[in-house]
Amino acid sequence: MTPNALARKHPNQNSESLRNDKYVETPEDSKLTRKLDLRLIPIFTTLYLLSFLDRTNIGNAKIVGLATELEISGSEYNTALALYFVAYVLFEIPANIILKRFNPQIWLPTLTLVWGIASIAQGLVKNKAGLFGVRFLLGMTEAGLFPGVIYVFSVYYRRNERSWRVAIFFGGAALAGAFGGILAYAIGKMEGVGGRRGWEWIFILEGVITVTVSLFAYFIVPTWSHSAKFLTEAEREKLSVRLNSDSDAGQKEKFQWFYVLQAFKDPVVLGYALLFHGFAFVLYSLSLFLPTIIIDLGFASWQAQLLTVPPYALATLAIGSTVWVSSNLNLRAPFIVGAAIIAIIGYIVLIATHHPGTQYFGVHLAAVGVYTGNALLLSWPGENVSGQTKRAVAIAMQITIGDIGAVAGVLIYRPSLSANDFRTPHAIAVGYLAFAIIIATALAIYMKNENKRRDQVVNEGKEVEFYTREQVKAKEQGYEMGDRDVHYRYVY
Repeated sequence: MTPNALARKHPNQNSESLRNDKYVETPEDSKLTRKLDLRLIPIFTTLYLLSFLDRTNIGNAKIVGLATELEISGSEYNTALALYFVAYVLFEIPANIILKRFNPQIWLPTLTLVWGIASIAQGLVKNKAGLFGVRFLLGMTEAGLFPGVIYVFSVYYRRNERSWRVAIFFGGAALAGAFGGILAYAIGKMEGVGGRRGWEWIFILEGVITVTVSLFAYFIVPTWSHSAKFLTEAEREKLSVRLNSDSDAGQKEKFQWFYVLQAFKDPVVLGYALLFHGFAFVLYSLSLFLPTIIIDLGFASWQAQLLTVPPYALATLAIGSTVWVSSNLNLRAPFIVGAAIIAIIGYIVLIATHHPGTQYFGVHLAAVGVYTGNALLLSWPGENVSGQTKRAVAIAMQITIGDIGAVAGVLIYRPSLSANDFRTPHAIAVGYLAFAIIIATALAIYMKNENKRRDQVVNEGKEVEFYTREQVKAKEQGYEMGDRDVHYRYVY
């Protein structure tokens, strides 16, 4: 087949480009977007808030008697935390492949229901073996929520609309931290009620809340955009036109393993994963150990529960304001790097100072940088990876590889390294954040140069010569190139 024939056979009608000026927003678009926001964002943010609450409330339970009651040593507590993330890593990609092949309206609420039951079970365990098993089950069932929701957002919103929604959704994690501290303080007062310890009630009551919300979620979580029942036929058609104007989200892509392999072979996808790896270390070590870190600053356990609230509240505000500016400027990497620098300053304050008040200020800086950076980087592949199956796998890969950093974090913040207010683990956290800065910078440089290279190829009319032999063969077989298309442009 000649190059001209190949070009005629595969016109670029489905290519994604940031420079698509053909679609004009109307008042109907704004009305439709508001309707989508009201349906998707409250329920998904609530589910993630509960997910984060149920995975991190063990930190609150620990300081009110869990470790003593179950006779768990410091290293065994770290093992319980690590088992959660081992399961999370193992089931991340399979969960999103299942989601792509089936229905989010059933899959996501079912995951919520099962992990809610697992959360309740944490309050019923009688020994360390039981806790280890339940933590593994909790990680397995929670694994599919975050990447699943990010993918669902990508089939309802245009590319430039996704980061803001993902940020609000991820804000549920920061809210969970603030809400969890208050809730744990209140529930801890139930010590002895029904013959149970306060730490048991923390797991049981928060798990019951999750189970209850999951039952309502079956009626609220939507299915795929092309068959969403909460939209009228005219709205579904309007949504399809909007999505097809700048992305593949409006198409009905059939699942094929070719697109799965595309994700695994793409170095940019690996870059997203390594970026989250750097930030996941600090995200989960901070969220799981914050009550313990605050106690080590000299505060009582009940004070530590309440003192976790302000850093998370400030982080929530920082997420909203930073992502709003990032979206309006259409920039990601500079803000991710900036967030990492703020977090590094926070950890340096924790390392270098000895006064509890100053160190508590460092906790606020660390929380702001860590949570804001994660909110930005976790939306990046949802915006930049094209091809629905490839995007689903890429999002899951980011969380899978990234959460290996979480495993490292919960193992490094162990008793043997807790001397001097965890200064050694804090120093390692600085190293992980520096690694994240390097990866974010490298991704931005690559994307900027690749956009320029593709501009030059298009301007010189050499589109056909742009593709490798393997890509030409794939195009001949009818496969779409997605973000490897010469007309595609990255957001960096």
